[in-house]
Parts: sequence; structure tokens; C-alpha cells
Amino acid sequence: MRNINVGIIGYGTVGCGVARALKEKRAYLSRRLGASINLVKVCDKDLKSRRPFRIDRRLLTKRPAEVINNPEIDIVVELIGGISPAREFILQAIKNKKHVITANKALLSEEKRRLFKAAQANGVELRFEASVGGGIPIIKALREGLVANRIMSIYAIINGTCNYILSEMTQKRIGFNAALEQAKKKGYAERNPALDIEGHDSAHKLAIMASMAYGIDVRPKDIYVEGISNISDDDIRYARGFGYVVKLLAIAKRIGRVLELRVHPTLVNRNHPLASVGSNFNAVFLDSDMLGEALFYGQGSGSAPSASAVVSDIVDVARNIINNAETKMPSIVYDKQADRIKRQKDFYTSYYIRFSAIDKPGVLSKISKILAQHKISIASVSQKVRRRERIVPIIMMTHDAKESALSNALKKIDGLDIIRRKSVVIRSEKDLE
Repeated sequence: MRNINVGIIGYGTVGCGVARALKEKRAYLSRRLGASINLVKVCDKDLKSRRPFRIDRRLLTKRPAEVINNPEIDIVVELIGGISPAREFILQAIKNKKHVITANKALLSEEKRRLFKAAQANGVELRFEASVGGGIPIIKALREGLVANRIMSIYAIINGTCNYILSEMTQKRIGFNAALEQAKKKGYAERNPALDIEGHDSAHKLAIMASMAYGIDVRPKDIYVEGISNISDDDIRYARGFGYVVKLLAIAKRIGRVLELRVHPTLVNRNHPLASVGSNFNAVFLDSDMLGEALFYGQGSGSAPSASAVVSDIVDVARNIINNAETKMPSIVYDKQADRIKRQKDFYTSYYIRFSAIDKPGVLSKISKILAQHKISIASVSQKVRRRERIVPIIMMTHDAKESALSNALKKIDGLDIIRRKSVVIRSEKDLE
């Protein structure tokens, strides 16, 4: 039986899960593949910390070169994350004619074109299923299963930290800070969770999915990003009154030959499948011309789910090795007639707006007048009970309006002496009604 040798760089949560799977499922994988997958080297800068799964210490090293330059290793698995030195490790491994598997969404979102070009030039594969959605096989679906489809839209919950926080705020009626602390205690949030809660992690993942779906080199700078730190338990309660739940969504929409790419809190109708995605679960809801609507749902993070995706890539690459497959399907095929990306000011959607106003006559008419001047039509309005300091929350739902018009209107409204705090805006999507 042929041996396929694997080396891992990064022995953290995911790396430990991959090592466990390769060891404990070695016989099972061999029967399914017809070859033996052997873990021959694991590299990490910290070899003293205890792991939930122990491997033979002879396999451990602190030197990445013992993986990258090892002539016996066929596949290098990069799991350290970040841009550098992960980029250098991957490029050197590719130069050494080794296939590479990574979960590095930050690096891929910025430099995927360079990395794929290097892999193609050296006749090796670069796989990245675990970079988006943890164990959900969304990359393979976009790359292979939906290859004949024209993707019209993608709505994705792809950050478990944010989804857990918003789910806790919704179910337990607690504030953002309390929900964030719970997420940290459960290990769903990092000590510094800014990358997650400000939406940048979701933007990295959306850049990868959108590039695959639309044949364009999308980078994080092309995506409008807004996080969840300004969402209060009041907003979640008021949205519930209108029949919505609040989710942080990564959105890609094709309208003609124009793409909208954005990450932000979004109102989702409580009867839509995405509304019921709770805790740290991920989901990708897409619409295509042949399949129609489809939902991919599952664990988006954690040792075992992410390791499941990495091992899937290992087996795919191993299968190509043993079959001497010289022609491989490229990860991303760039379209020379690619769609252009819409600017934020040209977005067109409906909005939930919470104004914090002084409780006095004429407030609503002043707000409504400014909105009307900017051609923003009010669908419904609700004035809530007076709060401390005579501040009254005024909740409005608008009809569809241009983003630039709303931005200009809010600048004027928030500058009024009757407004005490910056207005909170949450977008709504017709497709999610």
C-alpha cells in the first residue's frame, strides 16, 4: 500500500485535531483511500503546553524547515494563521514541490492569487476547505458541486463568536458586554475579540467565497464591514417586535454585472432558515440559477469540525497523488469579464433606525421632514417608553433607500439638538423576508 506522508506546522487547537484524526482514523482512512496517510512531523514553537491529544515526541520539532524541506513529506498542512511567516512557509513548501493545505483565511483573502499562481507553476495543489465555515464543505460545493451554477446571492453566518453573542442577547435578553464575557468563558471568543466582533474575520471568509463564486479577486478592502459592538439588547428586542432577529451576515449579491459585498448586522425574518442558526453554528444560504436556494449548516469552529475539513483536503490531495492526476481543477478560475464591485454609497436596501431623542413635541416631525427631503420613505414608526434623562427611543423601519441618502440624512438628524446619541442603523434584506 502506498504511503502519503504529512507534516503539520501549527499544533494548536486545529493542529491537535488533525493529528488526532490522522492517528485514530488511520485504518479507516486507509480503507477508503487505498493508501496509508502517515503523520511524520509536527512543528510548533511551543512544545511544552499540554494538549488534549499526545503524539510521539519524536515527531515534534520547533523548526519549520524540518517539515518544509523534508524530502519524505508529500503534504504540508499550515495551521499557524496570520500573514507572516505563514506566507513564507507556504511559498517555500510549494517551491519544494509539496502540496499545501491551509485554514488561513486572512492570508488567502489578501494573497490568494499569488499563492495559487505559485502552486500552479510548481504543479502542486493548494487546498483550503477549513478556511471558511469550519467543517461545512462550502469550498468544495462552490469549487465542484455548483460548478455549473451561476451564483446569484450568498448570505452567510460565518463567525461563531458573533453568532453566539447575538444568540445569547436574543435568548437570554442580556447586553452585549455580558454576552461577550460568556463567549470568552466558553472559549468562543479570543481574549482580544476585535477581529471577530468588528466583522473582519467574516470579511476574510467572504473574500474567499466571493472570489470562487464570481471569478474575481476579491480582497477585504473591497468589502464594506460593520461589526456588532453597537447592537444593544434594546435593538434586538425592538427588532423582535417587528418579526426579525439580528444576525451578522456576510453578503455577496450579483445584480446584473455588479457585485455587492458587505458584512454587517442584518435583520432576518424570524421564519427564515438563517434566523434559527444559534450558538456558535455557521450557515451559508445561497441562491443559484440551477439548484435554486440551498443551505449549508454546521459547526463553524472547534478542533474536530475544522480538522474534518483539513483531513478532507488531505484525502483529496492524496487521491490525486496515488492516481498521478496531472490535470487538477484550479481552486479559483478568474473571469476576464468579471463583475465590478458596487461602492457602499450605492447600496440600496431598507433600514431599521433607532433614534435617541428628547421627549418633547415636534421631535418626530423634524426627523420625518429630513428623511423626506432625502427621499427616504417611512414604512413604520414606534415611539417607546421614556427612559432616563427624558430620552425616548424612536424606532423606524424604512422602505428601500440609497445608502448615500440615508447617510446624509442621519448626519443632519444626529446634529439636531433634540438628538442625544448617534442613531443606530441595521439593514434589512428583501431576500430574507
